[in-house]
Amino acid sequence: MKLFGKKSSDDTGRTYIAPTSRGYKRAGGGYAANVESAQEWRGTSRQVCGLWPFAAGSGSPLAGVPIGTNMLTGNVVGIDPITAFKRGIIPNPSCYFMSLPALGKSSLVGKMMLGMNAHGVLSMTLGDVKGEHVARTRAMGGQVIPLGNGRGYLNVLDPGASAKAAARLTGTLREEVLEEAHSHRQAILESLITVSRGTPPTEGEVTVLDQALRILFGRFEGVPLIKDLVDVIASRPQELSAIVLDRGEEHRYLDATDELRRSLGGLVSGGRLGTMFSRHTTEELDFTRPSVFDLSGIGDTLPAQQAAGLLASWSAGFAGVKIAQILADAGLEPRRNYVVVLDEFWRALRVGRGIVDRADSLTRLNRHEGVGQLMVSHTLRDFDTVENEADRKKAQSFAERSGMIIMGGLPKSEMDSVSRIKEMTHAERARIVSWADAKKITSNSTGESVPYGRGKFLVKLGNAPGIPIISRMTEIEKRLGNTNLRWDMAEQRVAS
Repeated sequence: MKLFGKKSSDDTGRTYIAPTSRGYKRAGGGYAANVESAQEWRGTSRQVCGLWPFAAGSGSPLAGVPIGTNMLTGNVVGIDPITAFKRGIIPNPSCYFMSLPALGKSSLVGKMMLGMNAHGVLSMTLGDVKGEHVARTRAMGGQVIPLGNGRGYLNVLDPGASAKAAARLTGTLREEVLEEAHSHRQAILESLITVSRGTPPTEGEVTVLDQALRILFGRFEGVPLIKDLVDVIASRPQELSAIVLDRGEEHRYLDATDELRRSLGGLVSGGRLGTMFSRHTTEELDFTRPSVFDLSGIGDTLPAQQAAGLLASWSAGFAGVKIAQILADAGLEPRRNYVVVLDEFWRALRVGRGIVDRADSLTRLNRHEGVGQLMVSHTLRDFDTVENEADRKKAQSFAERSGMIIMGGLPKSEMDSVSRIKEMTHAERARIVSWADAKKITSNSTGESVPYGRGKFLVKLGNAPGIPIISRMTEIEKRLGNTNLRWDMAEQRVAS
């Protein structure tokens, strides 16, 4: 009979077969086909010091919100971008989530939002196209701002919080707030024109827009609308006449400004972008509590309107954060940290040349403004819909420069793209691909059949080995973040 083991010899020189770590593989040899891994527990150095040398450091970080358990050790994993950044674990407070649909990506984002809120970090969901974060934000005592035709309006010229802040400030800080407000107004108008046209405004139009805004706010009593800006340009003031070099000839002025006035007029006349920017702001952003811009009323068949709503939400949110930090610098408001949620943000990047640059400039300010970011997408191939190659490369860099990446199930074809931004072992690649297999169904703790990869994620901090976790939702978290809520409601109606 052949024995499976390693040949060895004793002190007398006689040769014998030593058992393997699983015993002798023979009848009566006690061979173990499966050796279970030892149970591991976490404890402080004061508690477990007497167990040395059997205590070892854990590879599961506890730096923020508990998001799941390590699938290899069973230890709790706690991580969020702001806490991890403060502790020096990641270089900037941002996290990029990507996973195929229905695997729990948005639920994990919501878990992190709720946990960070408990630590005093206010969430700003700047554009929720599916309405996934509305109930969650309300439960945190937050503000829901609906946008869309007939649901809610956002006047991008409304000075809002900036005017109130300027009234409380003096000197250079007051001037900083006013200039920031002007810059944001101009930037969002340029972005909306880009979405409407598909190309950005020309250099001459940008100059006219800048000066026209200054004229409008220098003369207008009250809160102006975009149509009032159009009226200023149409009135041919001397300042604009000099900029376009019309040499006193009206037809030259009209030729230089007609296209700009046509684009601005389209923002309020119910054209490609609808009417959500045509009236006064329905509800002003309150930066002292969590908030969400609810865009769920804009269907997927209106990509330009979705993109415009997302961009306007980004602009309003980041402008509010900037004002809040200036007031805190002046000692007029307490210092607050925010986490900005950019869910499905790739939708805004695909609609026109120059939009990626707008998003890039906004998202680069997180570390300096005390803001964390949670950016959410399906796969890196979402950015392939960006037509311009230079813009496409910039868009793909959003994931590359994130402090950490959390990946759920992804197709095998995605692994090469991921490996270009984060080092991935063969085991990590295989694990992520296995989670994406739609044919693999398992049962959860309640006996419900669910995809095998639901709730399973790999946390990558830099190029260190990834941490595989399984995240389980509490009943409250399930109720507050149910992506399939409308399906559930339909089933209830049928049952009744």
